[in-house]
Amino acid sequence: MAITIRSTSLSLLFSNLLLLTLVHRSLAGSIAIYWGQASNEGTLAQTCATGKYKFVNIAFLNKFGNGRKPSINLASHCNPANGGCQVASNGIRSCQKLGVKVMLSIGGGIGDYSIASAADAKEVAKYLYNNLVVLF
Repeated sequence: MAITIRSTSLSLLFSNLLLLTLVHRSLAGSIAIYWGQASNEGTLAQTCATGKYKFVNIAFLNKFGNGRKPSINLASHCNPANGGCQVASNGIRSCQKLGVKVMLSIGGGIGDYSIASAADAKEVAKYLYNNLVVLF
C-alpha cells in the first residue's frame, strides 16, 4: 500500500513539474508591449531583458505625411530629431540579441499624420528607410 501511494505521489509530482515547466516556457508567449512614452518604464534594453515580451513596439511615429518631415515621439527617453537616440539604438540591438522583435508603431492615439497620395507615401517610406532602418 505504501508503494502505491508513493508511486501515485511521484506521478503527481512529476506531472505538476512538467506542467510548471511548460507554463514557465510560455511566459513570454506572444506578449507585446509599447515602449517609449513613459519615463519610468526604463530603457528599451531593460524592458527586453525582463524576458516578459516577445514583441516591443516603439511608440510612436506620430507625425508624417502631407509633405512634412516625419517625427518620432519617445517622450523623455531621447530626441531623434537632434540625433540623440543612441540609447534606443543600443536597446534595439540588445532586444534583437535576446530574440525580441522590435517594431515601430506608426500613428498613435494623438498625432498629426495622414498619407495624401502615393508620392506622399513614397516620401514617408524613404524617410523611414534612410533614417530608421539603421536603428533596426
